[in-house]
Amino acid sequence: MCYRKSRNGLEVLLVTSRGTGRWILPKGWPELKEAAHETAAAEAYEEAGVVGSAESRPFAHFRSYKGMDGGLNLRIRVDVYLVKAKDQLKDYPEHGQRDVAWVPVAKAIEMTDEPGLKRVLRRFEAHFKHD
Repeated sequence: MCYRKSRNGLEVLLVTSRGTGRWILPKGWPELKEAAHETAAAEAYEEAGVVGSAESRPFAHFRSYKGMDGGLNLRIRVDVYLVKAKDQLKDYPEHGQRDVAWVPVAKAIEMTDEPGLKRVLRRFEAHFKHD
């Protein structure tokens, strides 16, 4: 989960899935030659152009579905790594394939339809209220 603090307060990044257009977090399959948090940072770059550092331990996890070619949906566990955004590039591998939005956490909770992601976002919001 990419986040930043702006003059509007704490914001998180949501992207649309390529298949259904639902608002989700950038995510991908684990890479065997990379640590999981490095994969999280790489996915944030590939899907949204975000450059940042990912925490090495997961912040949370939730259950979701990942659409596959041919219409297959796999039930997966999504480990959520916090990625503190330092920059967002205008040119990146999946540019133009997804909508990308930086939004306040409360708005992100409204935008997503995944109950597990809503819970993680609420936990994230509570975590940063103490900072």
